[in-house]
Amino acid sequence: MIPSLIRSALSQRLVVIVIALVLCGFGLRESLRLSVDAFPDVTNIQVQIATEAPGRSPEEIERFITVPLEIAMTGLP
Repeated sequence: MIPSLIRSALSQRLVVIVIALVLCGFGLRESLRLSVDAFPDVTNIQVQIATEAPGRSPEEIERFITVPLEIAMTGLP
């Protein structure tokens, strides 16, 4: 099947060129019609969290308060 497809493409070069140009034209037209909103927002968002919990060690504050809070805020705009 593939050898016959290659043979027919080589013998019908004009048809192959026209099809390729039509596909390129459609691709160019659609790429120009894309709105700017189609691209994701790639700005770097950073949040600083300062946590105070009297009577707890820094490791406990980080493990039980800061890390869960950071996980909950992940993905928020």
